[in-house]
Amino acid sequence: MPVSYNKLWKILIDEGMSKTDLIKASKITTNAMAKLGKNEDVRVEVLVKICRALNCTLDDIVDILPDDSVK
Repeated sequence: MPVSYNKLWKILIDEGMSKTDLIKASKITTNAMAKLGKNEDVRVEVLVKICRALNCTLDDIVDILPDDSVK
């Protein structure tokens, strides 16, 4: 199931945070961040840590795309 984390990147821009800042604040790995950067699947635990660090919900950081959006 394809996903997009564009909402997450917008939040980081709005908050003036870098990806490194988010890694530190949410205590996620650089590997998890790399997967997010490629719109790859990550564990729900990673998304929850990000949501807690940013005080947001899953809907605020991820979009689930229709299967036919990937070519």
